[in-house]
Amino acid sequence: MKKQIITLMALLALACSTQMGFAASKKDFTGVLNINTASVEELTQLSGIGRSKAEAIVNYRQAHPFKAVSELSEVKGIGPKMLEKLQSHLTIDGNTSSIVQKPLAASNTTAVPGK
Repeated sequence: MKKQIITLMALLALACSTQMGFAASKKDFTGVLNINTASVEELTQLSGIGRSKAEAIVNYRQAHPFKAVSELSEVKGIGPKMLEKLQSHLTIDGNTSSIVQKPLAASNTTAVPGK
């Protein structure tokens, strides 16, 4: 019975550390991206921008360099709500200062007493 309780506690601890890892993976972007020069990887740091939207932004700007941040809504998949959410992190000139806050890594090792 004691061994079962220890095993159960170890599994519970592992499940909790895994959940913390998933919660910590959420992006918390605090920088500014130049949408005329940012790479696909930099664009994917923005909340709601995955690889396909980032590639669409890069493809769009190759044909139509952005003259205003509001023109980002011309890219398929980027609507007014997303633009409003991202606008404070976007610019059309100057340097990109992409910064993602990295959360502390949750420990994936669990000590099991008696082992």
